[in-house]
Amino acid sequence: MLREGSSRGIADTGAGAGYDGGMAPKRIAVLGSTGSIGRQTIDVTRQLPEFFEITALAAGRNTARLAEQVADLRPRYVYAAQRDAALDDAIEAAGSTWLPMDEMAVADDVDIVLAGTGGAAGLLPTIAALEAGKPVAIANKEALVMAGHLIRRAMVAGGGDLRPVDSEHSAIWQCLWGEEEHGIRRIMLTASGGAFRDLDPGQLAAVTPAQALKHPTWNMGDKITVDCATLMNKGMETIEAMWLFDVPMEAVQVVLHRESIVHSLVEFSDGSVKAQLGVPDMRLPIQCALAYPERMPEPPAPALDLAVAGQLTFGEPDISRFPCLGLAMQSGRLGGTYPAAMAAADEVAVERFMAGEVGFLDIPGIIEGVMERHESTPDPDLEAVFAADQWARTAAEVAPAGAGA
Repeated sequence: MLREGSSRGIADTGAGAGYDGGMAPKRIAVLGSTGSIGRQTIDVTRQLPEFFEITALAAGRNTARLAEQVADLRPRYVYAAQRDAALDDAIEAAGSTWLPMDEMAVADDVDIVLAGTGGAAGLLPTIAALEAGKPVAIANKEALVMAGHLIRRAMVAGGGDLRPVDSEHSAIWQCLWGEEEHGIRRIMLTASGGAFRDLDPGQLAAVTPAQALKHPTWNMGDKITVDCATLMNKGMETIEAMWLFDVPMEAVQVVLHRESIVHSLVEFSDGSVKAQLGVPDMRLPIQCALAYPERMPEPPAPALDLAVAGQLTFGEPDISRFPCLGLAMQSGRLGGTYPAAMAAADEVAVERFMAGEVGFLDIPGIIEGVMERHESTPDPDLEAVFAADQWARTAAEVAPAGAGA
């Protein structure tokens, strides 16, 4: 749990003992249950039913898949951004109760909230859970990017704790277990390079959405996979790291690592460096966040064989080739509502790219144009964050191809 007086902003780092049994299953609310993280979370809990129980499911508009999950898992609470007859029938048959996400997140019979809902939708439930003193296993990049300062305040005020689910932040978190909170000199986030890491820059103008979705290592949702191709995903992760681990942006570095075996590294004040390694499988960081402070008796993914993995390579990203990385890091340094505007503009730009309305190289141009026009609010409250989000969406929707490029 969060330590008394801790400034790091995540669960206490003195963890790591094996699970000793004899405890009731932890009751999990899965926000974003039909997405990639949500489905893998359900997979993890299925493998360890004596340790975990799905109590609540929330999703967006994939009502068909949610109805299947409800029929299979029979959760106590269900929510979706829209509903239909099939979902209502599944809820009635399961004896479940319809409950909004912010209420689901603070329910007495929910022990852990898995925040896997994309975009701004997961922000209010995350804050509500933390203010209620609940642990949040967070996989929602946008929430931390938009309002990391408000999430930290909610955590401190309510006594909840944050448990990173992204493989990179989980790696950093695990490297910090047992360490003093003031000893971080540098955080090194690893990046695979995305779908276009081996293309010549001149080829990027003609790439298609289908090509962008062919990630060389991970199987993820469409939006995050495109963000990996632009390196926007990694840029957002630098902002997340700043809030999760209470470090300045200058202490966060991105390192290209195409094998995706070293998930991230931490350099300490004495020059020592720790890394967390594993096969590229999100089930391990998910299980780590749900089981904390214990280690489960069985691995959820294949074990790492370094002899099979072979050579591990590292390099520096080319900001001129991946301008989204620089734009995201710039928004983090500027603070205020710049990160919220940046994230919203990116979401719209990616949607326009996927729809064939703009080209791949137009994505950073749209984002840059929105950031240049944005009038930031310092130390914004939720109302200001949401206002910046909405303004940036509108601006990005009408921005011409190549805007700001």
